[in-house]
Amino acid sequence: MAKYLLLKHYRGAPAPVNDVPMDQWTPAEISAHVQYMQDFAARLEETGEFVDSQALAPEGMFVRYDGEGRPPVTDGPFAETKDLIAGWMVIDVDSPERAVELAGELSAAPGAGGRPIHEWLEVRPFLGAAPCITE
Repeated sequence: MAKYLLLKHYRGAPAPVNDVPMDQWTPAEISAHVQYMQDFAARLEETGEFVDSQALAPEGMFVRYDGEGRPPVTDGPFAETKDLIAGWMVIDVDSPERAVELAGELSAAPGAGGRPIHEWLEVRPFLGAAPCITE
């Protein structure tokens, strides 16, 4: 089994077929979308392929180390990141083909008008181990 990240973008990917921003959906449309995501995750829990998923809040910041004895430096939040990444799901599947198959199903979550969004999802494998560096 190998883990894959299914990354949902607000922007940065090609436009989905049903390209109505979520802030323009009705409460019923949002509920239907969330229910689809929950049902999808529950189905993958039954097959042992679900690891975790989260939606991301719009607030956040960048943090970096600033030297021994000094507090971390913070900057942000930056609209670019909060507008780009909507959330993610981690799956653990037998093949890259299965990861693509599941991403395709997740892409069909309903949006405005109850129609599938057909959004583009980024599928990225997790590294199995740290790369070896030899001299």
